[in-house]
Amino acid sequence: MNIPAAPHVKMDDEPPLQKGFITLSIMLATIMQALDTTIANVALPHMQGELSATDEQISWVLTSYIISAAIMTAPSGVLAAKFGRKKLFLISVIGFTIASVLCGIATTLPEMVLFRLFQGVFGAALVPLSQAVLLDINPQHRHGQAMAMWGVGVMLGPILGPTLGGWITEYYDWRWCFFINVPIGIFATLGLAGFMPETKLDPNRRFDIFGFALLSLGLGAMQMMLDRGETKDWFSSPEIIGEGLVSLTSFYMFFVHILTAEKPFIDPAMFKDRNYSFSLMFMFVMGILILATMALLPPYLQGLMGYPVVTTGVVLAPRGVGTMFAMLLAGRLLGKIDVRYIIFTGLSLTALSLWQMSEFNLEISVAMLVKTGLLQGFGMGFVFVPLSTVAYATLPGHFRNDATAVFSLIRNIGSSIGVSVMVTLVAQYTQINHAELGARLSPFGMDAALLHVVPQVPINVYSTAGLEILNGEVTRQAAAISYLNDFRAMVYVVLAAMLILPLLKVKRHAPPPGEAMAAME
Repeated sequence: MNIPAAPHVKMDDEPPLQKGFITLSIMLATIMQALDTTIANVALPHMQGELSATDEQISWVLTSYIISAAIMTAPSGVLAAKFGRKKLFLISVIGFTIASVLCGIATTLPEMVLFRLFQGVFGAALVPLSQAVLLDINPQHRHGQAMAMWGVGVMLGPILGPTLGGWITEYYDWRWCFFINVPIGIFATLGLAGFMPETKLDPNRRFDIFGFALLSLGLGAMQMMLDRGETKDWFSSPEIIGEGLVSLTSFYMFFVHILTAEKPFIDPAMFKDRNYSFSLMFMFVMGILILATMALLPPYLQGLMGYPVVTTGVVLAPRGVGTMFAMLLAGRLLGKIDVRYIIFTGLSLTALSLWQMSEFNLEISVAMLVKTGLLQGFGMGFVFVPLSTVAYATLPGHFRNDATAVFSLIRNIGSSIGVSVMVTLVAQYTQINHAELGARLSPFGMDAALLHVVPQVPINVYSTAGLEILNGEVTRQAAAISYLNDFRAMVYVVLAAMLILPLLKVKRHAPPPGEAMAAME
């Protein structure tokens, strides 16, 4: 297979020691960025009190980061071509580290939101660039193992973020959730500056300002709609309707623009590659599963089961262990087993774990929580690595910078939509379930109901306090059923994704190492 040469220097013949330092440096940067997508979540209540913010205002600490990162992910390929991948990588790492320090010393909410926005701007390029570098410094027959290593950083960050953030917040201070990036950023910067070669610039690459503006407006309006939809009662609010219309119009104009412009912001030719296009669909689903699950479990464990922050983090940690083990195993299986079988196995395990989670109750054991977490982490790891490999198996090399940027962007969009939809469903189902459960309570059975709720405390069945206790338990059970409904809905999402598997085109026999390396030249 003859693949056009990428507009950068050949990197897969670097000495092994230099490759090792490059890999270590870019993985440190990737893990640093991935951690910050969730590490601050559990610290929000502590930030809220210290920064004197309301519930809605403190959510902007997360929203500002997500919006800026989503917008700046797409142009990372263009910027790398114009200014050089090494230079862009260094600017991103240094800028992200400085922004992390500023977040740690912020004293007001506007300062925190502004500095988190800077974090998103500088951190957006780290994940797609790290994927592109790993693909370039490794010959094609080692891409599976390279993507396994990359996937560990990308997926372990969001999964272990709540665990690390909870521990830091509990025993130190929430500000260290940001200060922890400083030593990581310093080591990554030194490694990149000392060992990573610069890529060749593409003087003919023009930055499509109009295309970027349309995409930015569409992404920003969509994220605003998703983040504020629940509090504004969705499309009964003029604000949400307006944001939805702006987003749809911007995306429509963007797609028309890239199909008709002479040098568009994103070259639509890369979507002609069947593997890459269908892999994007899978990655959208993976985005939903990764962050939506992590958005639902902490409030389920803390708010409904009464787990403290640290215990919640410890219970969720095995999910990351399963992911890491599966990724390393999947990287070794690639080339030996049809990649579709590996992905099918991962999707099946993920669906099984979600089905088991849909049968949880509020007295579920820690052992069951750990078991489902390991199973789900293993399943997602088995999907992520082969998917990240097959996406670029037949894609011409000169698309790599842009392709990795779009790959990460689609994952982020899937995460944003998945979290928003699942959280909204929990709120709506809780109201419906509360009404149905309340309707089944008979006045003649009130004494028994209250005795079951608080068996050790005698309560006057007709007192206001007794009714409040009963209502609180009905709300708790209604919310629990809503979370289980969400887990079951995600099972159907996974099953729908399986229908795409036969559309992937996979080579029957892997080429020998020499032939694979020649194909990259």
